[in-house]
Amino acid sequence: MGAIAVFLTVLITIEPLHAKQELWRGGPIAPLPPLENIDPEKAQLGETLFHDPRLSADDTVSCATCHDLSSGGADGLAKAIGIGGAEGPINTPTVYNSAYNFSQFWNGRAETLEEQAAGPVHNPVEMGANWDMVIPKLYADEDIRKTFEKLYPDGITADNIVHAIATFERTLVTVNSPFDQYLRGDKDAITAEAEQGYQLFQSYGCAACHQGVNVGGNMYQTMGAMGDYFGDRGNVDDSDMGRYTVTGREKDRHVFKVPSLRMVVHTAPYFHDGSAETLQDAIRNMAKYQLGREIADADVQKIIAFLASLAGEYERFDPNDYKRPDPD
Repeated sequence: MGAIAVFLTVLITIEPLHAKQELWRGGPIAPLPPLENIDPEKAQLGETLFHDPRLSADDTVSCATCHDLSSGGADGLAKAIGIGGAEGPINTPTVYNSAYNFSQFWNGRAETLEEQAAGPVHNPVEMGANWDMVIPKLYADEDIRKTFEKLYPDGITADNIVHAIATFERTLVTVNSPFDQYLRGDKDAITAEAEQGYQLFQSYGCAACHQGVNVGGNMYQTMGAMGDYFGDRGNVDDSDMGRYTVTGREKDRHVFKVPSLRMVVHTAPYFHDGSAETLQDAIRNMAKYQLGREIADADVQKIIAFLASLAGEYERFDPNDYKRPDPD
């Protein structure tokens, strides 16, 4: 099947394509834009809360427990581990560049980072808490309480907690990757192998779903568009239902948000079920089940070289580098 036919076949199953983005220099991927309009004090508060285990029922699990910023913004596990050592049902996606996703979670059940930040607190397997439990613990911390009162007129509230965390998460952007430098005109920023990998990434049809500034994260897609992924894997459970658990529509069964590939070389294992242990496995499985194709070993390695060039280095935000939001 040719690349154009693959592209059209894949697009038929996409629902919906919300964040359609302009091509960059004729290609499907655009550089990550620089941050702006970040409130530095709220971001700093959010950073503190992101690493605060008091958001969990037993003060053992923080956002950073599963979203380790030193390990690609994920946890390196097939399934997340939450409060009391409980194993969750699904793989942890990276928090890096999540501000550029058009929805959050694998099934897209949260439209904003604020909604996403609230989810794990109430999940009995993740943090096992609730705001009535969390807010008094934070209020008892004089420094935290004073910081909230300074930044938010109504002090510590559930909305303000998630707003601060989401503000920090919006700073978790890996700008200026080698590939972005390449797109901006520095042809020596990536290797010849990576450049060939980019061409293969397009010709095989991968860019039909993985495109835009986040190289994904801007559409939904059926897992197994060109093959029976779940039939071959077996042991199907609720976590495999995807968008169906949100909408209840049969056409959304096994439909998931296409993940960003920006940090993919650092976030093994792969897929919502963590079933692909290596990037080689993930690429071959995607070719089989999403494109109906096989990819030669040499081409797999070139595509991996391209994917490696997508990963920028996160630098902890400096409040002096960010513009404050324009006053209302």
